[in-house]
Amino acid sequence: MNLQHRNFITLLDFTTKEIEYLLELSATLKQEKYDGIEHKVLPNKNVVLLFQKDSTRTRCAFEVGALDLGMGVTYLGPNGSQMNKKESVKDTARVLGRMYDGIEFRGYKQEHVELLGEHAGVPVWNGLTDQYHPTQILADFLTIQEHFGRLQGIKFAYVGDSRNNMGNSLMIGSAKMGLHFTGVAPKELWPEQALIDQCLEIAKDTGATITFTEDKMEGTKDVDVIYTDVWVSMGEPKEVWNERIAQLSPYQVDMSTLKNASDKAIFMHCLPAFHGKDTDVGAQIASDFGDVYPTVKNGEMEVTDEVIESPQSVVFQEAENRMHTIKAVMLATLRDHHE
Repeated sequence: MNLQHRNFITLLDFTTKEIEYLLELSATLKQEKYDGIEHKVLPNKNVVLLFQKDSTRTRCAFEVGALDLGMGVTYLGPNGSQMNKKESVKDTARVLGRMYDGIEFRGYKQEHVELLGEHAGVPVWNGLTDQYHPTQILADFLTIQEHFGRLQGIKFAYVGDSRNNMGNSLMIGSAKMGLHFTGVAPKELWPEQALIDQCLEIAKDTGATITFTEDKMEGTKDVDVIYTDVWVSMGEPKEVWNERIAQLSPYQVDMSTLKNASDKAIFMHCLPAFHGKDTDVGAQIASDFGDVYPTVKNGEMEVTDEVIESPQSVVFQEAENRMHTIKAVMLATLRDHHE
């Protein structure tokens, strides 16, 4: 499988076989790391991490992955570059592409990562935009494979805002890899119909199914995986918080939701998760909204602390797998195919 020089911007650009290859490579690299086998196979390369949004997992996964492969790494945080200030995205791409062998971008607009990919002349990797989060899906699917030994035919419920970057990307990934995807959300938070139709077309070749429901218990009945994500992005005004909590409080993943799934079901979340008052945000949620919405009175939003801490929760294994899968993406797109 030759993915050299390819961008990794959305899973829509990759075939089922190519995604399978990336997952196999991820598993190999993970085992080698566990066995203490070095794989510094890209010693003369350098990558830049271009972040408009702060991150824990994405930044650490790219940095450790690049270092494990023997590469040099430069991190440019939200105030670390002139992109969109004194310099256009197109010009930034043409500058960085002449200094680095690969560019990671984590930001807001999908069009920005696409512009970088079009003009950089080196592989560009999408670390998250408002529309897609493809590296997270690889980590999620590696985690599911580790638990069930397969992806094909897995019953997967995504509970919450199904039109966000995670809802979009998990639906695409499910269509590509033959999972039975159910989006569980208020109808106004379902993905755009054009993307649903595109995934339904892909699903014809893989055996996947794509369905949506507003009923949480119907959507999670006997599923293998329950997945959720935060309801509100950081920096949004208080009015938006109130609106989203009102919309999504009935979709909180609690133990009754988890028990509604299959006996061997796992719980997944891309993190960070709001599941208590031991963070500034959790305490603020409890203070501001707990009297109006009892489900969030303990700082718990999309998931309860009991679910996060349950034996069925695999969120930290999933977080670790960001590193192994991101490493695979960098290696596959930077390595000489003949090496």
